[in-house]
Amino acid sequence: MPHKATHIHDSGEWNAAPLIGKANFAPGDIVRHRMFNFRGVIFDVDPVFNNSDEWYDAIPEAIRPSKDQPYYHLLAENDDSSYVAYVSQQNLIEDSKSGPIDHPQIDAMFEGLTKGRYQVRNIHRH
Repeated sequence: MPHKATHIHDSGEWNAAPLIGKANFAPGDIVRHRMFNFRGVIFDVDPVFNNSDEWYDAIPEAIRPSKDQPYYHLLAENDDSSYVAYVSQQNLIEDSKSGPIDHPQIDAMFEGLTKGRYQVRNIHRH
């Protein structure tokens, strides 16, 4: 049986959370959103949803993803702007073949692009 990490919810209850081993992506991976026109590079991973209820409830119910899956922090971009996004695993697909990400924070977090993946700077590793 896989080991579980524990974390506390805002309600004060302890829950078992799956370890990040279930994540399909890792920091440095280039991904694209399945439904919306943006792509990005992952810079952090949460093993399960770890954002506010207000943020989650703002997602239309018809497309609201499950909280019980990895969520990714992305340096994201679309045709108009660069920003930080928080996206569920089910809504991401690998996209390294489309080239580099042009986000102003790339150089602060990553050392460069090698074989379709950004190399995380040592100072940002956990």
